[in-house]
Formats: sequence, structure tokens, C-alpha cells
Amino acid sequence: MSDIEEWSFPENLQPDNNDVGFALEAALDAVVTVRAEIPEDAFTASILGAERVGDGVVIRDDGLILTIGYLITEAETIWLTTNRGDVVPGYPLAYDQATGLGLIQPLGKLDAPMLEIGSANNCRRGDDVVFIGQGGRQHALKAKLIDKREFAGYWEYVLDEALFIAPAHPQWGGAALVGNDGRLLGIGSLLVQEAIEGETVQGNMIVPIDLLVPILPDMLSTGRAGTRPRPWLGMYTTESGKNLVVGGLADNGPAASAGVKQGDLVLEVGGKRVNSLAQLFRTAWRIGPAGCVVPLTVAREGDVLRFEIKSADRNDFLKKPRLH
Repeated sequence: MSDIEEWSFPENLQPDNNDVGFALEAALDAVVTVRAEIPEDAFTASILGAERVGDGVVIRDDGLILTIGYLITEAETIWLTTNRGDVVPGYPLAYDQATGLGLIQPLGKLDAPMLEIGSANNCRRGDDVVFIGQGGRQHALKAKLIDKREFAGYWEYVLDEALFIAPAHPQWGGAALVGNDGRLLGIGSLLVQEAIEGETVQGNMIVPIDLLVPILPDMLSTGRAGTRPRPWLGMYTTESGKNLVVGGLADNGPAASAGVKQGDLVLEVGGKRVNSLAQLFRTAWRIGPAGCVVPLTVAREGDVLRFEIKSADRNDFLKKPRLH
């Protein structure tokens, strides 16, 4: 992604006060740039990079910032920039792997208003929304909610109902999805391909804000949600036609240590046939918490192999933030 000063949406794609029923400038100013530096030897550095740039949104009067968690996972240094040009250091307060959401505590006065939390349950397909990145109106996008459906990611991640919008924002990570009432509906996560009336277009996947509300107290007090950690396999699986293919493995992760190899076809988890990513992950999670043994059956070069994978808590593989 380029620096925020180098681009802007065309005027017809930018919202203005006539398009919305809320104070647009205040909503724009609630979004800040998040710049994170991660140690080169961090677990996620080879996948997500050692320098990450995205957005976050102020959700409380004390300056608490909500963002997408992958921006700040294993962050050693965080800098926050407001629309007024103020730069303040931040601390990676919490990261919830199940939802993908992260929290940042500014380590100084952040001169930015807060955006009130809303509910994605109240929005419908076809609704007009505004997707806001830091940088003011030129980085805010008029969009439509085109779908609400399940989403599964190869990194052992499932949302029961994610939000999908189009057109796509080029700086989606941590950007704020805002409804017609000016409240926060969700946080930008991914760039995706979406089908609209038979045509494939680029859009964004959004994590609904409703997932934050029940876990926020635990995230603030312990740095993660209070639910028991899910069993993590370290097995990056993809859907290829009707097959589930192991596309990669985390170095020294549970699946690799058990003998699973890239290219294996996943057949069963816990003795149950699995046909989709979401089914694979949910079946493994039902076996028990992190540390439980997950039986896995795969096909490899015509042979059927069975493994007993001692799962782990993915958080144990991550560098923890330093106390300031």
C-alpha cells in the first residue's frame, strides 16, 4: 500500500454531508493511521511483514482504538497519526484470534473524537455504507453492503457471519465501516472477489462490530478474550474444488511436527469426514481446547495416513508486547 498522501478517491466515490445522516467530519476524524514495527524474528513477520500500515478507529473517550488484529500482532512499536497530523505512540493492548480484532491504547493525548459502536445486525444487503480510512474525505468511500455470510480463512479462522461490501477500499486493514446512523458497523479485514449480478468485482470483508461487545471486558483486562483458547494445528489449508489441500505449514507447528506435509489432502478430523474449511476448523475446535489431541486423516500419493496432532495455543508462538 502506498503512503496515504499519494492518492484519493474520485469525487463521485467520496461521501459528503448530503449523502449521510450524521456528522461526517467527526466520523472521518475518529479514524487514525496505525503504523506497527515487528521484530524480524517474530513468528508472523515472514507472512505479514515486519512493517505494517493500516487504520484504527477511536471507540472511547479515553482514546482506545479498535483495529484489525494482524496489524499489531507481535508489534514492538506502534505509531498513531490523526487527521490533524498529530503523532502519538501506542501500545498493543489486546488481540483476539477468534474474531481477528485488536485494541491499541494511545500512550499520549490523542486529539480525535470517538465513533459510537453500532450493530451490524441492523444492516441489510443493499444498504448504503461509508468505509473510512485515515486521511479525511479523500480516503472515505461510498459503498454498499452486498452480502452477510459465513467466512473461513486458511489460517484457522471462521466468522459465522461476516460483512461484504463493494466497491473495494485499497487500504482496508483496520478501516471503519459506518452505517447511515453514523455508528461503527465493523472493521476492515480483507480484499476479496465478489460476484454481483454475474460480474466479479473487488470488495472488502468486514469483521462485524457485534463480535467485540461481549469480549471487550476480557480484552481490556487480560489482553485476550476470556474463552478457552482453541486448538491450533498450524496447518494452512485451502479449498481446491471438492478437496481440502494442505497448502502450507507453520514451522515447528503441531501439524508439521506430527508429520503432515504440504500437498496432503485432508479427509477426516476426529474420524468425521470434512468437506469445507469451516467444517474442518469447527470439527477440530469441538474436540477440546488448545493442547488436546486432534486425530487427522489425509491422503498422500494414493495412501491414507492417520496422524495424532497435539494441538497448541497459537498465542504461545507469538512475541508478547513489551511493557512501557
